[in-house]
Amino acid sequence: MNVVEASGLGKRYGRTWALRDCTLTIPAGRVTALVGPNGAGKSTLLNLAVGLTVPSAGAVTVLGGRRAGSPAALDGIAFVAQDTPLYKNLRVTDMIYLTRGLNRRFDQPYAEARLHELGIPLKRRAGKLSGGQQAQLALTLALARRPRLLVLDEPVAMLDPVARHDFMATVLAAASADGVSVLLSSHVLTELERVASYLVLLARGEVRLTGEVTDLLASHGQASLEDLAMTYLRQTTPEVTR
Repeated sequence: MNVVEASGLGKRYGRTWALRDCTLTIPAGRVTALVGPNGAGKSTLLNLAVGLTVPSAGAVTVLGGRRAGSPAALDGIAFVAQDTPLYKNLRVTDMIYLTRGLNRRFDQPYAEARLHELGIPLKRRAGKLSGGQQAQLALTLALARRPRLLVLDEPVAMLDPVARHDFMATVLAAASADGVSVLLSSHVLTELERVASYLVLLARGEVRLTGEVTDLLASHGQASLEDLAMTYLRQTTPEVTR
């Protein structure tokens, strides 16, 4: 099964195409790294996949052919947006209650146990947590929905190295233990190196490279995901620098 399939997918804002002629498949059971420079179309692709915006051209389906944004698709996807959206004035326990009420499936014992394990106080307001704790709270709420596909848009951009490492470790554990497919965009390629098994590389709103990370590294003679991405982007987008 493929968790994302796009055919001729495009999104235009005014006269500008944020994403153009995107055709790709992302297989299930992978941690997929979505990489590319600013303005490459990463967030646009994620928003289309989760149904937050509608295509200007083409089509995208998820979870084995479900229309993106349909009730059947939304029930199996959890999405954590770039700014780690939380109600900062609500206590952690209130965030759990709110999320449980808004979703058909929510594992409250799992959420509370995981937050206790992380040392995140349930009575503390979300806005009083550290950046790393807020990211872990958002991730916990997403995982407690028991999704088949977890979509993360730049989740570690504002975190320090220790918090980034802990966050990625949680993502990898969920993928390994629970069989969750993950689609993750990030600029922090060194962190993606540890977890990603599949790669989608975007530049100028177009798909430039896709495939299994190990196969791509071997076929391009590169030692790391960062080296592969930067080498390929410099060839196709000359203004990109490390």
